[in-house]
Amino acid sequence: MKKKIAIRCLLGAPIGLAISTAIAIAISLVIGDGRFYPVVPELIASCGTEINAVLLQSVCSVLYGAAWAGASVIWEIDDWSILHQTATHLMICSLATFPMAYFMRWMEHSIEGILIYFAIFLAIYFLIWISQYLSIKKRVQQINRKVAQNNCVEK
Repeated sequence: MKKKIAIRCLLGAPIGLAISTAIAIAISLVIGDGRFYPVVPELIASCGTEINAVLLQSVCSVLYGAAWAGASVIWEIDDWSILHQTATHLMICSLATFPMAYFMRWMEHSIEGILIYFAIFLAIYFLIWISQYLSIKKRVQQINRKVAQNNCVEK
């Protein structure tokens, strides 16, 4: 299990960096003034220079990707209920995401900003969870139908 987590973390690290870069490019395109915005201005101010802010965000994106990828192993623990898996995964990912969002200045540093952040995070998490659950449920039903058909043919 530890080896599987380590492998997932190693695979997730560059994915985290790639997603972070893609988001920066998308934000820059939406702003549309021809400039590239790799990080939020508040992070540049707190880091002193743009390159320091970009380096910090890049390292954090690598760690962020590794944490989420490593946490995916939770879904393979067959003797846990879906509630236990979901609660554990949500806790690990929340603990990885909140400090990242806070220190990277992706959210306002106030009680209201924190509450809005968690509302958005939980809404996105559960939309993805529900879509994955329904997709897997549909695949299981299809497999069950094929097994039932094969059992009828064999008899």
